[in-house]
Amino acid sequence: MASQYLDLDTLKFLLYEVHDLQNVLEQNRHDNYDLESVELFLNAVKDFADRELFPFFHEMDEQPARFEDGEIIVHPQVKNYIKKGGEMGLVSGLFDYDIGGMQLPGMVVTASAYIQETANNHLPGYIGLTLGAAELIVKFGSKELNDKFVPKMLTGDWTGTMCLTEPQAGSSLSDIATSAEPSGDGYNISGQKIFISGGDFKGVENVVHLLLARIKGAPAGTKGISLFVVPKNRESTNGELVSNDVTTFADFQKMGQKGYCTTHLFFGHNDDCKGWLVGEPNQGLKYMFMMMNGARIAVGRGAAAISMAAYQASLSYARERPQGRRITDTGKKDVHKEQTLIINHPDVKRMLMLQKVVAEGSLSLILLSSKYHDLSQTHSDPEERERYSNLLEMLTPIAKTYPSEMGLISVSNGLQVLGGYGFCSDFILQQYYRD
Repeated sequence: MASQYLDLDTLKFLLYEVHDLQNVLEQNRHDNYDLESVELFLNAVKDFADRELFPFFHEMDEQPARFEDGEIIVHPQVKNYIKKGGEMGLVSGLFDYDIGGMQLPGMVVTASAYIQETANNHLPGYIGLTLGAAELIVKFGSKELNDKFVPKMLTGDWTGTMCLTEPQAGSSLSDIATSAEPSGDGYNISGQKIFISGGDFKGVENVVHLLLARIKGAPAGTKGISLFVVPKNRESTNGELVSNDVTTFADFQKMGQKGYCTTHLFFGHNDDCKGWLVGEPNQGLKYMFMMMNGARIAVGRGAAAISMAAYQASLSYARERPQGRRITDTGKKDVHKEQTLIINHPDVKRMLMLQKVVAEGSLSLILLSSKYHDLSQTHSDPEERERYSNLLEMLTPIAKTYPSEMGLISVSNGLQVLGGYGFCSDFILQQYYRD
């Protein structure tokens, strides 16, 4: 397994020089930061990734998340990572100072997540979804919901998810059947959700689900969808956590990212699941799209990170593996000379260069999207905010799709650099390809 998974200098060059992070730092929201403080933070994240993520990457593939005795069992490092990441501010980075956040630019948070994903793409999703779920509550939820759920999510004590997909509906959200019926200060929730990343696992105190459901009597289709906070455990009258009737029915065994659990959840199996409305009724899809747009960029970022890590692994191999001989000036090989390293063969160089341009180009695209998001929120000129918002809308689907589709081609070339060894479990390229 390669010891090098990231070119940190390239990341910083793109962040500082190409995409001009300083421009974002000059906005009022972020004026407590300078490039030096950002440098310290990113170096700390890299040290954290070296210790807490990369050493467990291959192990989490060999010891995947699994459903056992009604619970999802994950690698022990999942719990350690979430707790230590919460303490470092990896969940709270984007949020305002007054709720315990660090008020970092999105570009810096994106760079931080990218470092973690290059080190171990099975782990950062647990924190990323928690961040996204907390962001929805902060933006659209009541003060009561904020006070009840957000503080423990930002510290990493509780995690979060987004619950959209249902067995009968797939990606057709207009056909979701999960229902919500008014009851006291909240709603009774009944239904099931599938493909829920980080949906439940042993070792976390609580999971806060941001769930789409239809209030009884709501309009048909997407116009009748509302958003609810539905925790795995709810507070009792004496303040203790008790079960909220959210049951894990199964998990999904995937081709890759095996350490990142994916669950099938049932809400209200015993008619005792409570949820609380976020924002206004029938506006749930509009609210959820804020989290989904962030998730789209996160998908692209994860693909860009895997591409970079795979490139570093195949580059390391090519620098160490002797095979064949250099072609001489006469166009022939001298069999009496020592073997040369495969990095000196033109076709290997071609495959490595393809990997390099896809990995670095994808990273550049992700950072540009993050910059547009930052400036659409923080620029002092309203017209400029609107301009950056429009640019972000155009770029978001590209930022998701290009790194994902070209990343697969890139990592495939990495497999070919290793030849037959690329398909053997002794080497890490096959894992990057499956992830």
